[in-house]
Amino acid sequence: MSYPPTLIAQPEQIVEISQALRDEYKFNLLCELTAVDYWPEEEPRFNMLYGYYSISENSRMAIRVPLNGDHPTIQTISGVYPGANWHEREVWDMFGIKFENHPDLRRVLMPYDWEGHPLRKDYPLGYEEPQFTFNYDEIDKRKHHGRYEEA
Repeated sequence: MSYPPTLIAQPEQIVEISQALRDEYKFNLLCELTAVDYWPEEEPRFNMLYGYYSISENSRMAIRVPLNGDHPTIQTISGVYPGANWHEREVWDMFGIKFENHPDLRRVLMPYDWEGHPLRKDYPLGYEEPQFTFNYDEIDKRKHHGRYEEA
């Protein structure tokens, strides 16, 4: 397996690079957008990963953007690649990476009232199981609702 050429960019460059890849180099498809949390082993803590594909040239390109800090931010590329919208929402939901100027940055996988970002390596384990419509009754039976059974 061969890996595509990878460019390491600064956060403030991602929109300009994405526009150039689309307009000048025919990378007309954003095929992946995700993040990696390297805590506590490495600095910078996070890396944003972007994968681009040129259909006409049958070639791939990757961009890696290092992000520092516990509350990282980067510009949205949803204005360049509209398909990035939901990918960025997923990264926000799971990792807490904020996409500046995003048109609708809200949770997409976790319930709206969920606290924290579950794919961060410092996310504490042992939280209450989330209730979804298909398992609500089962979970509700296990709850005490403030009442404790006599021993």
